[in-house]
Amino acid sequence: MPSSVPLRRLFVALLLSCTVLVGATACGKGSSGSSSSSPTPSGTASAEKQKLAKTRFVANAGLAAGATYQWIVKPYRAGTFKKGADGRKFALVKAGLAGGFAYNRLKAAAENAKGDPLLSKAVAPLTAGIESLKGLGNKLRTGEAGAGDVSAFENVISGIKDAGKSAGAEVKDKVPSASQLGG
Repeated sequence: MPSSVPLRRLFVALLLSCTVLVGATACGKGSSGSSSSSPTPSGTASAEKQKLAKTRFVANAGLAAGATYQWIVKPYRAGTFKKGADGRKFALVKAGLAGGFAYNRLKAAAENAKGDPLLSKAVAPLTAGIESLKGLGNKLRTGEAGAGDVSAFENVISGIKDAGKSAGAEVKDKVPSASQLGG
């Protein structure tokens, strides 16, 4: 009697494995017999695409704004980036990471804005400002950034916020975690 329990488990496991195998092979081929290498995405309604574009724009722009304020603007105003300040090196490293992160999220937000006609018109003039931020992460990390560089971040973020608000997608600061900054 005790040997029937392992045999029963073996039988159930074999039966489940065969079921998964048959199900996977049945789903693998279409009725037309064509072997396209990439599946075609299902269609999405235009209104749903626009809603998702705004949502993604708000999320990405909010993360960029939060990172900029928390790790670039606040420490700069507090004087943490000045030579001889306590925690300067660590603050500069965090600011450099935040600068790179904010640039990345702003580029993603600009890309998301293309999915909504009103939002794309509002954000289009800001793409040059976003591109101008490209090297500021490294400048912040090495301690070469000045008041003009910090204000450039602030101006681009406020421009993105204003553009989102005018298009019905209000952006609120969302501070990313340290692990999100690091990659």
